[in-house]
Amino acid sequence: MSRPAKNFDAECAACPRLAEFLATTRRVYPDYFCRPVPPFGDPDPRLLIVGLAPGLHGANRTGRPFTGDFAGQLLYETLHEFGYADRPVSVAADDGLSLSGCRITNAVKCVPPGNKPEPAEIRRCNGFLQAEIASLQETARVLALGQVAHGAVLRALGLKASQFPFGHGGRHVLPDGRRLYDSYHCSRYNTQTRRLTPAMFKAVFASIRNDME
Repeated sequence: MSRPAKNFDAECAACPRLAEFLATTRRVYPDYFCRPVPPFGDPDPRLLIVGLAPGLHGANRTGRPFTGDFAGQLLYETLHEFGYADRPVSVAADDGLSLSGCRITNAVKCVPPGNKPEPAEIRRCNGFLQAEIASLQETARVLALGQVAHGAVLRALGLKASQFPFGHGGRHVLPDGRRLYDSYHCSRYNTQTRRLTPAMFKAVFASIRNDME
């Protein structure tokens, strides 16, 4: 079952495997954040971006989504280009970067071993995402980075994934009128294999911008 709707719990330890991994990682890297990573950005966004989970040496280190790792390079560069970020590079939680009109979160708030959360962990964490989406304005858009994030958004809204299949560049009009957009995740693997190019990624943001106009 999903956890009760609540925006964020900085002390959550509901997933034993993730809690143990955080504790082990904290011993190896005592300077790392090593806690559930909170959402970052505008509290009343026009666009909510949903990733998979914190990266071991990225958000789990810095305490801010997509910050300090390879995946964040393309994301923050694109956010800056489209007017959501006041600078194109995100290196630390205290670097002064701010977002306007956009908030970034993850389907799973704690770093998973091997960057692969288990289905039960995704379900347990889904109540937080449910609360985040419920707090959005009706006109806000949601962008899912990858199939896991896509599925987590649909679960948070009580919808079946089979009715809204994931696909890069996908645009879904949901029963409540919300718009869900899909992109391949901006991970190192996807960008280095050219499964996702900067042009492909920015085309998704251009589509969202055109829909908002």
